[in-house]
Amino acid sequence: MTKKGNRWYAVVYEGRDEAGKPKRRWISAGTRKADAERVLADLIRKKHEGEPLVLAKGTLGQYLTERWLPVQESRLRRSTYDSYRRNIDLHVLPALGQRQLAKLSPGDLDLFYADLLAKGRRGKGTDRKGLAPKTVRNIHVMLNKALSDAQRKGLVVRNVAELADPPKLSAQLREEVKAWDADQLCTFLDAIAAQRFFPAFHLSAHTGMRRGEILGLRWGDLDLEAGRVSVRQALVSVAYEVHISDVKTGNGRRTIDIEEGAVAVLEAWRRRRTDERGGKVPAKSDLVFTREDGAWFHPDLFSQIFDRAVAKLDVPEITLHDLRHSHATILLMNGTPVKVVSERLGHASPAFTMSVYQHVLPGMQAEAAELFAEVLRQAAERRRLGTSGS
Repeated sequence: MTKKGNRWYAVVYEGRDEAGKPKRRWISAGTRKADAERVLADLIRKKHEGEPLVLAKGTLGQYLTERWLPVQESRLRRSTYDSYRRNIDLHVLPALGQRQLAKLSPGDLDLFYADLLAKGRRGKGTDRKGLAPKTVRNIHVMLNKALSDAQRKGLVVRNVAELADPPKLSAQLREEVKAWDADQLCTFLDAIAAQRFFPAFHLSAHTGMRRGEILGLRWGDLDLEAGRVSVRQALVSVAYEVHISDVKTGNGRRTIDIEEGAVAVLEAWRRRRTDERGGKVPAKSDLVFTREDGAWFHPDLFSQIFDRAVAKLDVPEITLHDLRHSHATILLMNGTPVKVVSERLGHASPAFTMSVYQHVLPGMQAEAAELFAEVLRQAAERRRLGTSGS
């Protein structure tokens, strides 16, 4: 282990060459001595366990595009793979693509992340703006996975991403959730009642389902007699191409109860689709919300229809996804338990639901405080009456 300039290196002795001179391999370990000690300890462990030291000679760009990314295509959801591919093409390759994989250091990644935060968006000169901390952290997660795979396969001695310092999400303020109240939501639903896709917007408002979940819903996922909707898949746009995908998480696969009004809207929609199909009832495998000819509806166009409808109304401007927030907010403000709301939305946990909708909680806490005080007042009154009667 030695230091040159401000960088530390682990030096591996590999015997002698044909001329009898010592052969050594220098492995960059960054600017901290502790990192070099960690690399050296790992090399010693590999030697004792009989693991060969085979380091990749190509660049980071070659590894990501020629070896790692092609393998991931069959393992990842289409949307995740496309996100990896775009982040590699747009951000990683221009900045670090020519860096030798074996010489990549934690410092390289730290500077890379800092540059993305400062001016990561495409543009020229002062027009360039920084990426959101969450976006940069997603790029870090991808690189961490890629370099972990490289380490596992002996292409690098260590995963430098584990030693890098990506931005902390706690440093990013959560955007305030936008949502309609009940009156505003009714104004919207009344205004679009005659539109073709009113049933889809109605179901979104009454369940909190995501856009892709609404458009990916099949007739077989509906149990209108029981008043239940099963969320099992989603229709997603990947590079503007539409695909059927699994839902986001295991919690996303859920069953949502709907009331008789929502059932009636869906029954009327099924009759309309039957008429459009010449009297043929839709199959269980058919998507519920489609064009008249049965073609899938592009998610982006679905959002645009919503935006145009909202622009004509005297209500606060929100996005289609904010219908989901409106559903949750109205429920929470009217006393629905957080756990129930979390289950309807398909969140990972009630704690996550509380973190997203914390703007609703102060009012609920005030009500709880008043309720608690009232219970104590009643108890005190009972004790007073009991005492005076003895």
